[in-house]
Amino acid sequence: MYVLGINGSPSTDGNTVYLLNRILERLDGVERELVHFSKEIENLQRPFCTNCSTPCSKVCFSGTGVEEIFEKMKRADVILFGSPVYFGGPSAQIKALFDKSRAYRGEKAFVGKYGAAVVSGASKYGGQEATVRSLQDSMLVHGMTIIGPGSNAFDAGHLGVCAQKPACEDAFAKSRCDSLAARILELKI
Repeated sequence: MYVLGINGSPSTDGNTVYLLNRILERLDGVERELVHFSKEIENLQRPFCTNCSTPCSKVCFSGTGVEEIFEKMKRADVILFGSPVYFGGPSAQIKALFDKSRAYRGEKAFVGKYGAAVVSGASKYGGQEATVRSLQDSMLVHGMTIIGPGSNAFDAGHLGVCAQKPACEDAFAKSRCDSLAARILELKI
């Protein structure tokens, strides 16, 4: 099994990364990797999709780190999409990932892959669940199978991993990370 965590935050050591790392660290015996999408998209001349061709020709990111991340997504069995909450929704960076994935949708590259949402916000009711749902909507457009942080070792689960910053002090969010890791290990891949 190969689990790919995608950090959609501009920070490489913040709350979103903390949550993703907590999940990945609990996946003993599983190939796992964390990538920072925002760092790769910053290197593009056009970081946001302009729908320059239909179907998408990948011309804006061909041969870049963005393409490498999409290739890792194609190889992954489980993809964790992490995002901070900005104005009640996902970051522009993680939204750009989905916008730039049009060619892969056409290829049905992610159909049936497992996906989960991991989010962190500044306030207790700051849009975490709305952000989870937005990420899940994008996963569904790709035909992915959504998994939540419910497992036989914990409980039936919730919508996704949601934290209030600082995530390292959010006991409930940490338990959701642990439960999601247990759920991933329960998958028969």
